[in-house]
Amino acid sequence: MATKNINKEEFYALQEGGKPVLVDFWAPWCSYCRRIGPAYEKIAEQYGETLDVVKVNIDEEPQLAQAEQIEVIPTLVIYQSGQALGSVVAPESKAAIDGFIRQTLNL
Repeated sequence: MATKNINKEEFYALQEGGKPVLVDFWAPWCSYCRRIGPAYEKIAEQYGETLDVVKVNIDEEPQLAQAEQIEVIPTLVIYQSGQALGSVVAPESKAAIDGFIRQTLNL
């Protein structure tokens, strides 16, 4: 399952579902965001049944990024039932993202 870029309305709709949501706040001009992209896609394939794995382009959704207090990109946040459970800024590898997910969701 590939990641999907979502807008503000889709973001809030996902918050209402029972499934945890992993959101990558990113921008196309961010070289580090592009470099970690393939690892994030692998995370989507690995965890697609367990959680929704999506991306929010902060250039297209600046109000959402501001509302979620995103100051540095890439920032990954796990939400469940509208609450942020945890976040990680600029993870260095797929293993770091995997560890963040497992620790945050107690998997």
